[in-house]
Amino acid sequence: MSGRLGPGDKAPDFRLPDDSGTVRTLKSFAGKKLVLYFYPKDNTTGCTREAIDFNGLKSAFAKAGTIVVGVSPDSAASHAKFKSKHDLDLELLSDESKAMLEAYGVWTEKSLYGRRYMGVERTTFLIAPDGRIAQVWHKVKVPDHAAAVLAAAQALA
Repeated sequence: MSGRLGPGDKAPDFRLPDDSGTVRTLKSFAGKKLVLYFYPKDNTTGCTREAIDFNGLKSAFAKAGTIVVGVSPDSAASHAKFKSKHDLDLELLSDESKAMLEAYGVWTEKSLYGRRYMGVERTTFLIAPDGRIAQVWHKVKVPDHAAAVLAAAQALA
């Protein structure tokens, strides 16, 4: 996909297994607000904190008619262990092929200590019930992020 997705763009469809192996698509969430948060890796400090923060606000998201789903290139088995270890009640999708990560523009070149590599840019999309992107947060900093996404979901009609 050329360029970044932004507000008003149609959210790309996907077909991925969740942490239980059930295949989910964008249509699985039709008619609801959907938060897709993309994160690099299960059981790393920032990713764990982000998952715990979203999980802690799950009931508030539900009151706002919003489903929260995490996506990373980890396997469904890794997601299941991650959820169990941290007592998470969020749906996590496995994109081992990186097709969805590429479609959403979050599989990017990164750099660490001068070494270049491909990885997930921590990004969150708020998708409206009509399947269009309402808001995007790029290069997310974890502290207070889940609360900011909740506020945006609550404000979205």
